[in-house]
Amino acid sequence: MAVASLVLGILSLVFSFFSVWVSLVLGIVGIILGVQGRREPDKQGIGTAGLVCSIIGTVISLLPLVLLCTACNVFTTVYGA
Repeated sequence: MAVASLVLGILSLVFSFFSVWVSLVLGIVGIILGVQGRREPDKQGIGTAGLVCSIIGTVISLLPLVLLCTACNVFTTVYGA
């Protein structure tokens, strides 16, 4: 579980610059596997690294969506839709 979390976390970081939806899915699955991977005593460090990479990839991929929603809100406030 820990190694899979690390792989998915790294892929989430890479895809966060190309495809938001793919990165979100990979990041969320990586977070779940990272939490499960941290329970294994011999692979706790890899699980933590996977968890951190997955969280960072998920946050980076959520930023454009938050900015888009904010821009739409500002546009409708200023120009009145």
